Amino acid sequence: MKWMFWIVLPLAGLTLGWIIRWLYARFQLTASEQFAERIKHDAIKEAEAKKKEILLEAKEQVIRERNQQERETRERRAELQRYERRVVQKEETIDKKTAQLERTEQVYVEKEKAFQLREEVLSKEEQRYRSELERISGLTADEAKSLIIRDLESEAKHDAQSLINKIEQEANLAAEKRARDILVTTIQRLATEVTGDVTVATVTLPNDEMKGRIIGREGRNIRTLETLTGADIIIDDTPEAVVISCFDPVRREIAKIALERLILDGRIHPARIEEIVIKVSKDISQKIFEEGEKVLFDMGIHNIKQDAVRALGRLYFRTSYGQNVLHHSKEVAVIAGMLAAEVGCNRDLAKRAALLHDIGKGTESDSDLNHAEIGMDMARKMGEDPRIINAIGSHHNDIEPTCVEAVIVQIADAISAARPGARKETLDNYIKRLENLEGIATGFTGVDKSFAIQAGRELRIMVNNEAVNDEQTRDLAKEIAKKIENDLRYPGRIKVTMIRETRITEYAR
Repeated sequence: MKWMFWIVLPLAGLTLGWIIRWLYARFQLTASEQFAERIKHDAIKEAEAKKKEILLEAKEQVIRERNQQERETRERRAELQRYERRVVQKEETIDKKTAQLERTEQVYVEKEKAFQLREEVLSKEEQRYRSELERISGLTADEAKSLIIRDLESEAKHDAQSLINKIEQEANLAAEKRARDILVTTIQRLATEVTGDVTVATVTLPNDEMKGRIIGREGRNIRTLETLTGADIIIDDTPEAVVISCFDPVRREIAKIALERLILDGRIHPARIEEIVIKVSKDISQKIFEEGEKVLFDMGIHNIKQDAVRALGRLYFRTSYGQNVLHHSKEVAVIAGMLAAEVGCNRDLAKRAALLHDIGKGTESDSDLNHAEIGMDMARKMGEDPRIINAIGSHHNDIEPTCVEAVIVQIADAISAARPGARKETLDNYIKRLENLEGIATGFTGVDKSFAIQAGRELRIMVNNEAVNDEQTRDLAKEIAKKIENDLRYPGRIKVTMIRETRITEYAR
């Protein structure tokens, strides 16, 4: 029985535990169902509240939109009423203006009829007066009209010529004053040396015996020197001096320096002459390049090819009317830069064009072209600016200048050449230039006499007062000045002064 007790007791405990667990689970289930029911009930209440809130908002939105539409409708209605009132007012105004125009048109019609009647009366009176005038004057209407037109035309021409003369005088005075101010300012700022170069080289000898050594046995020394340098060695009766003549200034300089070194060295024979000439040629070539670089550095100009640098350096040994061409080019560049700054154009371009304007004189070309055309070709090959090319070609008016910088180069070139002490001229050339000036003037009809004065810078012309009137005198002066510009080359400018006078002489007896 004991063992049954121990068997039943655990079974009873298990059963009791299961029953308790089942009751607890049942209790938990019931609690969960109640909690779920409460949640469901709360959710339903919340949904109903949210629904009511949304409905209220929708109703409020509908009411607001309805109010907005009603307000817009009222505004549109008010605007339409204003438009209607304006249209009515405009219609009334148009009606009033139409009535006024009709009344005005009626008045104009009546006035037009009155004017037509008046015109008919005046026409008849004019015809009567014209017939009376033709009878009194002995001229027809067309003849009188032609006479009046001729008088008016002559008077108009005279007034027009007077006005043109006045305008020209005022323009000339203003332009001359402005140009004078610019040129005076530029020349005052210019400080340069007076040239002293000459075209013939003379070598001083220690004694006349040196002439024989220079000539050498059977003339072989002088022939060698002339062959190597390309210059003519002139040995004449001039005491203790030898003259070197050559068209090429560089060769003339090489011959001069070589001869001076030979005289100092004392050894004068063909081999030594050849050695000295080769060495001097190298020195001169180096000096040419250095002179070209020096002037470019002084002027602040860069990006120049070596051929152009050498061409500029060769200008150091060349002169024009006694003026060193390289110094002249540098001076023209300085003047052109100052003029460009005064008138407000491209200063750097004007300086560059002015420095290169005579570069054609420094080339070793045997072309038949003049130095301006050679310089243009050289600048074009160097890739220079077209304005610089034009300035080089037009500085002696071989072509027309196309830019302000080209005109400035012309002016600067003339200033440099015309300043006191810049150039020298032989007496024969001077006389020939004056004769050419006077010959151009006397070649015109109506010119009695002409006089070139002030070293050819002014031409005074006496005209026949019976053959030429005042207006014709002015035109004649322009024609003479134009012919001088076309036929002659000269530095600076030439003033043409026309003189026309009437002299009446009576004697009281």
